[in-house]
Amino acid sequence: MIFIKTKKEIDYIRESCKVVAETLQLLKKNVKPGITTGELDLIAEDYILSNNAKAAFKGYSQGENSTDYPASICASVNDEVVHGIPGSRVLKSGEIIALDVGVYKDGFYGDAALSVAVGKISDEKKKLMEVTEKSLYLGIEQAANGNHVHDISYAVQSYVEENGFSVVRDLCGHGVGKHLHEDPAVPNFGRKGTGAKLRKNMTIAIEPMINIGKYNVIQADDGWTILTEDGSPSAHFEHSILITDNKPEILTKI
Repeated sequence: MIFIKTKKEIDYIRESCKVVAETLQLLKKNVKPGITTGELDLIAEDYILSNNAKAAFKGYSQGENSTDYPASICASVNDEVVHGIPGSRVLKSGEIIALDVGVYKDGFYGDAALSVAVGKISDEKKKLMEVTEKSLYLGIEQAANGNHVHDISYAVQSYVEENGFSVVRDLCGHGVGKHLHEDPAVPNFGRKGTGAKLRKNMTIAIEPMINIGKYNVIQADDGWTILTEDGSPSAHFEHSILITDNKPEILTKI
């Protein structure tokens, strides 16, 4: 079911998204060689709690047979696409890390992600991050009242593939607000003019997950971490946005 939000609901979602954006910027400042992903998780959790909010991912369940997610953020390094569990891993120069943050406050959710270089990275990884982020904004441009979900998908896919990278197909963006994951699904590949129609006051999360190599992914033994099957690096950027009468409003942008 696709939810069209009221003005009051949008105000609550906007507040949750503000905490998400601030948390991500705080994490970005703290990414450096020598820090552990677990330390980043603690920084995020402390900041979220200080804003009278909760980390949306902590305790999240994928279903009956899954283990609840144990951390406040997802911290995915190099070939980890998404859902990397923070812990004792020490970040090293040359790596890239995708940081994904969800916040629950006053009954509503916000969700966003960004990828960050650890120290000096290769030109190939730099290009991967630049293309992934640009594809996100090209997708957002298509998030207009009256357009279709796959207009977003096509914009992301065409730009990414023009630049020689691949779009992960097993994972996608989603509606967000009353729940962390709502309809509609927002894939990063598709045909223009298809998919659910976008309407004013829908809130959705657009999140390209882009690999240097092939798009195939596998799940780690921890039941959460998604990795590239061929071991190639991956990048991830995400914003929660509001569909308006005019251009979309990015709710998770500072």
